[in-house]
Amino acid sequence: MGGVTAILAGLGAAVLWATSTLSTSRSTRLVTPTSVLATVMVIGAVTMAPFALGGGVPEALGGRELLWLGLSGIANVAGLLLAYTSLRVGKVGITAPITSAQGAAAALIAVLAGETLAPGTGLMLGVIVVGVVLASMSRSDEDAERGGDRRGAILAGCAALLFGLGLYTSGRMAEEVPLAWVVFVPRLVGVLVFTLPMLALGRVRLTRAAIPFVLLSGLCEISGLLLFNVGARESIAVTAIVSSQFAALAAAGAYVLFGERLYRIQVAGVTAIVVGVAVLTVLQA
Repeated sequence: MGGVTAILAGLGAAVLWATSTLSTSRSTRLVTPTSVLATVMVIGAVTMAPFALGGGVPEALGGRELLWLGLSGIANVAGLLLAYTSLRVGKVGITAPITSAQGAAAALIAVLAGETLAPGTGLMLGVIVVGVVLASMSRSDEDAERGGDRRGAILAGCAALLFGLGLYTSGRMAEEVPLAWVVFVPRLVGVLVFTLPMLALGRVRLTRAAIPFVLLSGLCEISGLLLFNVGARESIAVTAIVSSQFAALAAAGAYVLFGERLYRIQVAGVTAIVVGVAVLTVLQA
């Protein structure tokens, strides 16, 4: 059963991931998504290496743990690739709400694995999920039947499942392995299986204008994951659902920073999230 720590950690992760999303939306206009992703993996690995390696290899880190953390890393990298591709071929208003269901996917996996929730918590988690979807919507119904949007929706759905798997596996290992290693190993896997091959193929190129955005994206992404794992030690399901509201926060940030219009349905979604989180906090307290 989750508590206040899971909720607060989830909220912190949501803010950091929203910041990373907004920054990435700028950097991918300056360089390719492949370059951004490859660099973000390096930033994460380099940032966490001193914390992970400074204390030596923990005794709890065995073959089983490395396997789970490796799976988390592969799921995260593959999910990011699918998410970027979905945004290339489909409308953001269609793909973003589907991708943001990663928290729901992680929570579903956690519940299927036997985690229990307090009475009424499931209802509030559902309200938050609905709010995330509504807050991420835009008026693009007229394009919904285009082939690109259908492909984008499928890719976004697969990305959400992969993200959910990555969140769940890293959350499970947070109960057994030091947090620094939980975050470091998947990023190292990302460098080995993605960044190095892309560098060898000459697919990673950065510009001076893009570097600050890429750095901010990488640092916020890794910090958000750290907070997620802190909350996951108490409840994977609650932390996953609350942190998934990064999509709503990103939509609000885009409205303020970039002048993107926030539709009534998005305002309704944000309201649902705020109410859901408030009631959820009371229930868990």
